[in-house]
Amino acid sequence: MHEKPILYTYFRSSSAARVRIALNYKGIDYESRPVNLLLGEQRSAEYMALNPCGTVPCMVTGSHTICQSTAIMEYLEETYPQKPLLPKDPVRRAAVRAIVDSICSGIQPLQNLSILQTLPESERATHARNVITKGLGAVERLLERTAGQFCVGDEVTLADCCLVPQLYNAHRYGVDISTTPLIQAIEARANELPYFRAAHWTQQPDCPDELK
Repeated sequence: MHEKPILYTYFRSSSAARVRIALNYKGIDYESRPVNLLLGEQRSAEYMALNPCGTVPCMVTGSHTICQSTAIMEYLEETYPQKPLLPKDPVRRAAVRAIVDSICSGIQPLQNLSILQTLPESERATHARNVITKGLGAVERLLERTAGQFCVGDEVTLADCCLVPQLYNAHRYGVDISTTPLIQAIEARANELPYFRAAHWTQQPDCPDELK
């Protein structure tokens, strides 16, 4: 029997949202422990002892601590296989992982808080918008080869768990996603599903009331 995992998270972190979606999709009950990135709680000695990367998400399950969203999602896929987020076919699995990597390596790290804080405040939104626009354009071209109702075929996969939170950031920075119609359609379908809605940043316990 699995112990109830603890997820260290931040309401506006797209990386943490990926894991929240995967947990919800698989029906895994978990405890949420917010880490306020704006206050620098991720750099506290206590948190760094838990997660040397100083990032969210981080998941504790039993005596094990797992850092980085993709590692956590792969762990969940292997230990809770009943509702899979990876196709059985190896080519389709590779297609899912290509989209995951395009987002998690090619978009989000280039526009996250740690990068934006190195730029003058007047340049931050433009930088984020340019990075996201270029990256989503590449993802759209991948989806032309793989998409059905969702990113790879007609079932939700890890690719959708990563794409939808990246769109939180797209909307935040004013990216026009009408130029990526496959992405736009997938987002609309995902927003109808309860496990995506429950993972949205406005639904998190650490989201300030004025932002909901």
